Amino acid sequence: MNALILSAALGVIMMFSGILLKSKSAIRMLAIAGAALLLLVNLAEMNGMVLFHVNTRGMIVFDQFGLLFNTIAFACTLLYFILSGKDMEKVGNNFSDYFALIFFICCGITLTSSFKSLLILFLGIEIISIPLYILTGSDKKNLKSNEASLKYFLLGSFSTGIMLMGIALIYGTRGSFDVARLFGPGEVPSVLLMAGLLLLLFSMAFKVSAAPFHFWTPDVYDGAPTVFTSYMATVVKAAVFIAFIRLFDEGFGFLHPNWKIFFVIITVATLFIGNITAVFQQSVKRMLAYSSIAQAGFMMLALFAMNTDAKEGLLLYTTAYCLATIGIFAVLVRMKDYTFDGFNGFAKHQPLLAGVLTVFLLSLAGIPLTGGFIAKFYMLKAAMGASQGLGLLIFAVLMAAVSVYYYFRVIQAMYFKEGEENARIETSAGFRYTLVLMAALIILLGVFPNLLLGFFYF
Repeated sequence: MNALILSAALGVIMMFSGILLKSKSAIRMLAIAGAALLLLVNLAEMNGMVLFHVNTRGMIVFDQFGLLFNTIAFACTLLYFILSGKDMEKVGNNFSDYFALIFFICCGITLTSSFKSLLILFLGIEIISIPLYILTGSDKKNLKSNEASLKYFLLGSFSTGIMLMGIALIYGTRGSFDVARLFGPGEVPSVLLMAGLLLLLFSMAFKVSAAPFHFWTPDVYDGAPTVFTSYMATVVKAAVFIAFIRLFDEGFGFLHPNWKIFFVIITVATLFIGNITAVFQQSVKRMLAYSSIAQAGFMMLALFAMNTDAKEGLLLYTTAYCLATIGIFAVLVRMKDYTFDGFNGFAKHQPLLAGVLTVFLLSLAGIPLTGGFIAKFYMLKAAMGASQGLGLLIFAVLMAAVSVYYYFRVIQAMYFKEGEENARIETSAGFRYTLVLMAALIILLGVFPNLLLGFFYF
């Protein structure tokens, strides 16, 4: 509850900061301080210090799983503000409003990680989605940004309608929005309940850009300002996955054999389409968009398995994926050329940045001694522990091998191709130190994953 109240308050504060503070650097520092405070109060709640006592009638329950994910999300948000806060100034004049919208998204993230009612799930998803529609179209003079925003809004609204229809069917069957009372052991599912379940599945699959509901992702990610694509593809996607696994574990866990086949189909399609299509991209930004679809496919393994390893793996995966992708986009947004050729000779002119980018790319590819490798290992272990998971495991490993190709294309361009002097970009010492810290965290997570998972149990 600490983070829920504070994130909403910080959103309002940032809205008015644009009137009270004339310096953009002061607004940025206020946002960074707010994100740090948000992280601290969430850590305090993990240790039993609740600042705001609100009777939610059991509709929201802040358990260890949800609070730990909130900590991951807020820590990544803080790093995102430090790395990319200054780049938001180039998007438009409403600088403080961008931070306000992101704090409102954090409010929605808190709801999606801790809901116990379908109503709270719906509110959380919408509080996340509506600010994203605005951020996607924030570059008003860019036609691609306007097109991406309209496409995202229309398709997102359609998926919201599907979600509402699913919730209505389930309520009509069960007479309750309580997730714990959606289905019990020994019951026979009705046609309406299964129809509602499938509608919820399809709408949530759209939100995490899982195939075949992924068609909006490349165009929206490519058209949105790069600085906001970074947040959309990482923290937001991870938050919806947490809601996804919580809904189907707590609400439809007893129906696992009934809906598992749908997750197999979606996982296979997502891994295949995301990885194969990424191979043929010439823009690094668009490649990362398809890469995010492929990474969603790996995270879908947690939903297929639905066991303890799946939850642990999802926490590891979201952490490693968010750190690596935010770091890559932080560098990409400062480059003039987003193609692979734009990275030619990058290591010669920017050796430190090339080094940290290599760590991030290796982690996304799942190379050992990185957080991405141990996260993929946990996902595969979870799938292996589930019945009929061997075939899916083998297919996921093959697709992970394909992903190595397009990640190593960037590394090859940086180290083994000659580039022009304009590959040099201006960075501050704080920017470089933050990237090095993130790269160190990814390696540390790959060697000692229990440093994170220990908080899940204690």
